[in-house]
Amino acid sequence: MSRAAPEAKVRCLLLALLLAGGHAGIAQEINPPGETPGEAPPSAEAPQEGNRPAVAPDEFDLTPGVDSFEERSVEKSLLEAISRIEASGGAYAADLPEQMLSLGLALQQQDRHGEAIEVFKRGVHLARINNGLYCPDQVPLLRGEIQSSIALGEYARVDELQQYLYRVQLRGLAGGEERADALMQQATWQFNAYQLGLGSQGPDRLVTMWDMYRQAWNDLSEVEQDTSPKLLPPLNGMLRTQYLISEYRAENEASGSSFGASPVNPDVNRFYAYRAENYELGRSVILAIYQIQSGARGPGSTEAIEALVALGDWAQWHSKRDDAIETYQLALAELAGRDDAQEEEHRLFGAPVPLPDMNGLRTLPPAVSADQGNILVEFGVDSRGKVVDLARLDSNEDIDSAANRLLRLLRNTTFRPRLAAGQPVGTDKLVRAYEIKP
Repeated sequence: MSRAAPEAKVRCLLLALLLAGGHAGIAQEINPPGETPGEAPPSAEAPQEGNRPAVAPDEFDLTPGVDSFEERSVEKSLLEAISRIEASGGAYAADLPEQMLSLGLALQQQDRHGEAIEVFKRGVHLARINNGLYCPDQVPLLRGEIQSSIALGEYARVDELQQYLYRVQLRGLAGGEERADALMQQATWQFNAYQLGLGSQGPDRLVTMWDMYRQAWNDLSEVEQDTSPKLLPPLNGMLRTQYLISEYRAENEASGSSFGASPVNPDVNRFYAYRAENYELGRSVILAIYQIQSGARGPGSTEAIEALVALGDWAQWHSKRDDAIETYQLALAELAGRDDAQEEEHRLFGAPVPLPDMNGLRTLPPAVSADQGNILVEFGVDSRGKVVDLARLDSNEDIDSAANRLLRLLRNTTFRPRLAAGQPVGTDKLVRAYEIKP
């Protein structure tokens, strides 16, 4: 056995002693999704045997193998501070959560995420005992646990923690920019969880996502001017959500889902209401983005012109091609007065662009050079933005299954067509290489 192995065991043992805090009650994990709202936290009265120090720092080498002397000193100081607080105030002392946060962050910086999670858990438990079930003191501890859980790839646990964090934040925040930030964080997680395929992939998560982004926008609108750039993040989130709503298919939902099981399910009704207004909702969001960019930077700015192109893309996505071309031509008219008009026109309309052209929503892998890719394809895009004459040029049999999936994806992708003299034109013999996993 290597020297590192017993040292790691000693470190874990010491941390376990610290977390135990002398009583099993402290080690109980929170279980946010299953809680009954308003339930009483565990009793704050600590049994006598829990009032002893968790560990005697001077008796052990607390941090073997830690990379730097500074990190060893910080960790040892924190453990000593925790022991002093427990010796004077007991295992449930009110000052412990703050020290647990510092210790958890110190462990996190050393990539000791499993140990950090246990520390954050105990800090949350103590904060709830001292200050109540939904006290704001636990927010940084929950965020620390979330960050370490992400580092370990424990995404299902992250999803549960995010739900609980959301409940805590909503109870403690009345509105304005602070609550908008919390809503944005939660909505962004909902988006990531949807993309990762966590839990229910029905439209209930999409409904939640839209509602959070919209509420964040409402909160900011109450304290900001209508053209404030601070309104852009929730608007971009709302647009991403409308793209996802537009392409949702019920057959993608896992069997046995409760979504849609009841005709009076309010989430079902809201989803289909959003779906019925999908085009107009998305268009309104993009127009709001354009108004902000135009007001803040000018109608001929790159940002405002890109918003116009996004408006045309939304129409193109919904097969409203006349509206799309008209909007693209408006963008070209705004470009006309710029010194770099030709270069910008080529960037935006010089080649077909797969849609959605938005961060987080692009479905095709990035194109690479032929020597870097393991699949080579040739295709055309007609003036309507549809893929034609798709063919595979390579003979790499090892990736046939993945290659067929990519070909299906390409065939079903809508493109922004190339423009010439302001009109959509077809583009032939586009050769693209991609690097895909078997």
